[in-house]
Amino acid sequence: MSDHVHPNHHLDDDHGSHGSLRDYVIGFVLSVVLTAIPFWLVMTGAIADKSTTALVIMAFAAVQIVVHMIYFLHMNTKSENGWTVMALIFTIVILVITLSGSLWVMYHLNHNMMPMTSHEMGELP
Repeated sequence: MSDHVHPNHHLDDDHGSHGSLRDYVIGFVLSVVLTAIPFWLVMTGAIADKSTTALVIMAFAAVQIVVHMIYFLHMNTKSENGWTVMALIFTIVILVITLSGSLWVMYHLNHNMMPMTSHEMGELP
């Protein structure tokens, strides 16, 4: 009997799969579509209400993060003993903090940094 070890023996382990070309193409196409639609929404003004547009864009951003996690980071429930589930939870927490914090800062900057009216400018020294 030979002690020869097949050079690709690690591929048989259940450590998650590396994506195929098909998976990468699907991920790329989904990413392009999930980027193009929000750009189209903003550039054409398809949704009249700006708050609704912002919510729709945030939803597209969240879906795109999930697409990246699945198709490019190869995260699923089978690989690495469930660590990917913890990574998913961590990503969701960071996503919520980042999006809500960004919207909070932008709202307050818009509210507190409005241009002064001509009446107020006349009162300046």
